[in-house]
Amino acid sequence: MNIDREPIEANLRLHVDRLAGLIGPRTLQKPKTIQATIGYIQSQWKEMGYTIQRETYDAEGDEATNLIVEQPGTKRAEEIVLLGAHYDTVFCTPGADDNASAVAVMLEVSRLLQEYRGRRTARYVAFACEEPPYFMIAMGSQHHARQSRSRGDKIVGMLCLEMVGYYSLTPGSQSIPPGIPTWMHRFFPKRGNFLAAVGNMASWKLCWQFRRGFKRGTRRMPLFSICLPEKIQEIRLSDNSSFWDKDYPALMLTDTSFLRNPNYHQSTDTPETLDYPRMTEVTLGVAAAMRKLLG
Repeated sequence: MNIDREPIEANLRLHVDRLAGLIGPRTLQKPKTIQATIGYIQSQWKEMGYTIQRETYDAEGDEATNLIVEQPGTKRAEEIVLLGAHYDTVFCTPGADDNASAVAVMLEVSRLLQEYRGRRTARYVAFACEEPPYFMIAMGSQHHARQSRSRGDKIVGMLCLEMVGYYSLTPGSQSIPPGIPTWMHRFFPKRGNFLAAVGNMASWKLCWQFRRGFKRGTRRMPLFSICLPEKIQEIRLSDNSSFWDKDYPALMLTDTSFLRNPNYHQSTDTPETLDYPRMTEVTLGVAAAMRKLLG
């Protein structure tokens, strides 16, 4: 199927510009920036026709808000495929790659699939408080995973978008996680031109299914998919770990963050540093993978 990429790329640019360019650092310590971010995400989903649920919780004395929309499944609606991205930043960065890029891709995937009804239910979540000082303490994904488990939600796959906008064709631009044994280094890419899909060992089936679906959506974006033991700490540094901790299968979809992007958690993480044509391919690949997982 021949898809017009231009409007997708234009929307991605718009989302990142609004979040990282106009709003800037998005933290609970600056409530107006969080309210502006919530307002922007809600306006996009309302425009698509989604009904938005606000999930609030206490984050170390501050009120934090996850935003949730769903597209119910037709035959196995109790089974849920979740696509999520955190919308907050650390205080010192406008957060174009971390994590406006991921919010932008999530919004455009939900737009591409707004009329698609799979057998399973599609759930999209904009998470609060992934960054310090809430990391691993009061994360929005931790709250949502706990609530999901307490309700008995059957999340058959969680896809965590974590920094998906920075790419480099330069040889040697890709570092290898320090926790990877030396003998494995030869299997890892040395050029930062790919999207990584990283799971824990229990998520191997989800990883395989995601890869097959992603490849249906794009042939232009290289995908490096791998499942590793959780003792390799680098794979637990985003919202996917909240779902692993509740025994849900989950993948982190990422440009590999500080292993590639020199602007990580810096004031230089700005909209013009991102590669929007490649983000467009990521969007198409993730949308196709969602279709496959939804059935």
